[in-house]
Amino acid sequence: MAAVTATARGTATSGVLGNPLVRKLGVLLVLAAVVVPFAASRWGSGAWPGALTVDVSGPLGTVSDWIVDNRDSHPLFLYFLGHVSNAVVIAVRAVYLALLAVGWAGVTAVAALTAWRVAGIRLALGTAAAFLACGLLGMWVPTMQTLALMVVAVAASVVAGALLGLAAGLSDRMHRALRPVLDTMQVLPAFAYLLPVVLVFGIGVPAAVLATVVYAAPPMARLTALGLRGADREVLEAVESLGTTARQRLLTARIPLARKELLLGLNQTIMMALSMAVIASVIGAGGLGDRVYQALASVDVGAALAAGIPIVLLAVVLDRVTGAAGARLGDAPAPNARLLSACALAAAAVVAVAGRLAGRLEWPESWVVGIAEPVNRAVGWMTAHLYSGVPVVGGTADWAGRFTTWVLDPLRDGLQWLPWWSVLLVVAALAWLIGTWRTALTAVLAMAAIGVLGVWGPSLDTLSQVLAAVAVTLVIGFAAGIAAARSDRVERLLRPVLDVFQTMPQFVYLIPVVALFGVGRAPAVAAAVVYALPAVVRITTQGLRQVDPAALESARSLGATGAQQLRQVQLPLARPALLLAVNQGVVLVLAVVIIGGLVGGGALGYDVVFGLAQGDLATGLVAGAAIVCLGLMLDRVTQPTGRRATKGA
Repeated sequence: MAAVTATARGTATSGVLGNPLVRKLGVLLVLAAVVVPFAASRWGSGAWPGALTVDVSGPLGTVSDWIVDNRDSHPLFLYFLGHVSNAVVIAVRAVYLALLAVGWAGVTAVAALTAWRVAGIRLALGTAAAFLACGLLGMWVPTMQTLALMVVAVAASVVAGALLGLAAGLSDRMHRALRPVLDTMQVLPAFAYLLPVVLVFGIGVPAAVLATVVYAAPPMARLTALGLRGADREVLEAVESLGTTARQRLLTARIPLARKELLLGLNQTIMMALSMAVIASVIGAGGLGDRVYQALASVDVGAALAAGIPIVLLAVVLDRVTGAAGARLGDAPAPNARLLSACALAAAAVVAVAGRLAGRLEWPESWVVGIAEPVNRAVGWMTAHLYSGVPVVGGTADWAGRFTTWVLDPLRDGLQWLPWWSVLLVVAALAWLIGTWRTALTAVLAMAAIGVLGVWGPSLDTLSQVLAAVAVTLVIGFAAGIAAARSDRVERLLRPVLDVFQTMPQFVYLIPVVALFGVGRAPAVAAAVVYALPAVVRITTQGLRQVDPAALESARSLGATGAQQLRQVQLPLARPALLLAVNQGVVLVLAVVIIGGLVGGGALGYDVVFGLAQGDLATGLVAGAAIVCLGLMLDRVTQPTGRRATKGA
């Protein structure tokens, strides 16, 4: 009996020690016992040591000065970049003049009939209503300016992204080479693109378009490569057996098989280009983004909302039309499809000509409905009644102040109080426990690069805001996602709200935040929460709904209550989706950090905005690089390897 007991104990002990997580914890404890005393005696303070900092402001300043001094004389600018700039200006102006020549009636008719041919009468009516709303708000001309910029930027992004995706899809070497480049381009904040582009091209439309192309091309490249590399091998082998060339296989098999991915890439490129076109307004892009930016600068919430609504409407319409085109791709064409298309085109032409003959190309001023004054009155009422002084619960300003005092300040002060080496140790431990030693090494190097760049303090301030925003996002997002997964009615109610939130560009989130909370770090966190929340809710809902029904039925047959099924079956089985929700929440929150700098968020976001406003390449690029490193570190710490995630599921 004693022998059996000893054997059982030995088996249990070996089983515990055989657990990879337990082994990793043991190694970490041993390393901590060795490293912590040495590091504490050598570097006791929390600040990053100056001896380990590299000053890059000198070289970056030299580069900036050279660009400014040679922009009008060097052959690179005269015979290449100058022609690129002129071509962009000519293309945008041509599209803009064409839209004005067609007139508001013609543009609305063309947009509505296109939506009708792609997705049916309901979306056609919604599209027409969206364009008419842009005119009613007095934003027709800025809308056309933004649309012209969008057309050129999206066309260039699609061409550049498709060519890069084609190279990555057909060559393993190119795929490996482009992956880190695309990763960096997608993690780098949108504002960080503006400063180097402005230095090269100056303030104006060319800089805005090229910054938009750099920001919006990666989704097209990724999805094009994904579609080409995921093509059905059996179909490709069958086509190859017919003696076709590589070019013929590409045109007749690979590209047709990747049509859905290509259209999804177009959809994502359009959405990112629209978001960036608004941000690019700060460097002279004009259009709706400039109206929003100017209104926010003067804290005119009514004017900002009047310009923000058309941005949202454009985003929703473009998202729905491209999404519907993707859903119908591959379906059999309707009878007389060509005849219907010709009739639709003729009808749009008739409307455009009629508007031109009637002299109604411009939106009539008498049809404009001014909402700025009523909105500002509502904001004034909110400021007087909700901003502060609400009995018992306090106002929104009180909430923001308490959140800053009780959460943001202690979190920031705690992170900045920790010795720098302890932060690196915590990052390494978390990354290794979740992933592999390569994951830990990448996370530590990314965090150490922040210190080397000399922005350790502001980066920890930004990290505190990101952690607080992610915590709030996950609490609200998981609760809403669970409710939507367990109730079809709740999901139907949430769907239109999430659709609108997901299609709104980042700038637009600042309008209600400034109205409710004023300026500061808490409003910046609130804007980040609103921006990241839809993705967390959707991923959580989808993950819980995809849990095996047989597992739920088995739990119900054993008498488990709804809460027990959720805790013991659904949440454990949906763990990969929940981890993905955490990861996406972190990435999306970080994307709004710079935008938060415009409303008092401070830290790295302020440095990027300041660098852009002052033309300070060193300050702006260093802060942007630090945000990229933060994003890389947080991505590695919150996203386990596929093997670990599968085991956990």
